[in-house]
Amino acid sequence: MARSLKKWFRVHPKLMKKIKKMNDSGEKKVIKVWDRASQILPEMVGFTIAVHNGRQFVSVYINEEMIGHRLWEFAPTRTFRWHPF
Repeated sequence: MARSLKKWFRVHPKLMKKIKKMNDSGEKKVIKVWDRASQILPEMVGFTIAVHNGRQFVSVYINEEMIGHRLWEFAPTRTFRWHPF
């Protein structure tokens, strides 16, 4: 089976709806998100999104260099303590 050459952006519909609503009204509130697999689009630049990492929400400020990346890349789920001997 051949793999598709076109890769489309995948954003949760509720998240996109909130972003469009806030862009239209001009508000800048923190948006809580549990869907870590959503990709960052140009419409999200300038917003702060709180991404859930399984234990707490990690605040991520979106800038232009993050476009195309996934939200999970900026909210690590594991805390490194030390190397065992």
